[in-house]
Amino acid sequence: MVAQHFAHVDTWVFDLDNTLYPPSADLFGQMDARFSAYVARLTGMDQARALELCAKYWVDYGSTLIGLMENHDVDPHHFLADVHDIDITHLQEDALLVAAINALPGRKIVFTNGSNNHAKRVLAARGLTRQFDAVYGVEHADFNAKPGQDAFSRVFAKDGLTPTKAAMFEDEHRNLAVPHALGMRTVHVHEAPDPAPYIHHHTDHLVDFLSQLSR
Repeated sequence: MVAQHFAHVDTWVFDLDNTLYPPSADLFGQMDARFSAYVARLTGMDQARALELCAKYWVDYGSTLIGLMENHDVDPHHFLADVHDIDITHLQEDALLVAAINALPGRKIVFTNGSNNHAKRVLAARGLTRQFDAVYGVEHADFNAKPGQDAFSRVFAKDGLTPTKAAMFEDEHRNLAVPHALGMRTVHVHEAPDPAPYIHHHTDHLVDFLSQLSR
């Protein structure tokens, strides 16, 4: 049974975007447009080249923001407020997901490369505000981003969790490498399985998976 692999877990760590809402919501479609517009204004590039630079920084640094901070001295608070100024009114509350998370024993936290404000807006829209004991945005990692070790170290130190007693749920597979190395149970939430050795479990339906874990 899947549940036996989580019997030791007392802290459940969830990514936000494309994890606690379905990718079909396409929030990144809106954010990508704002990323490229921001970088175009900053650099004078056209939108297409600006989007390419955003993608390059995401690959090289873990997030576009970190690349902009390193190479263009961007104010992270200004950038995050701009790119997360998106319409989320189409997000719906998910009673089954609320119940599944609520049934997990122990603490539940969110850790995202987005801003804390963005996370709280999305959680409210999904009806999940009261299900989480803490919400950590990239600012809580001192603007270090997953998948980097420093991001996890800073957030986990702030939270006080014990990695060997925690599980991590993520849609981005590379963000599970450090949690695995720290001794966490790792779950890849994605429509396509990934064979990476640092992934313990895969699911394309978070509610179904979580329903197997309550005890």
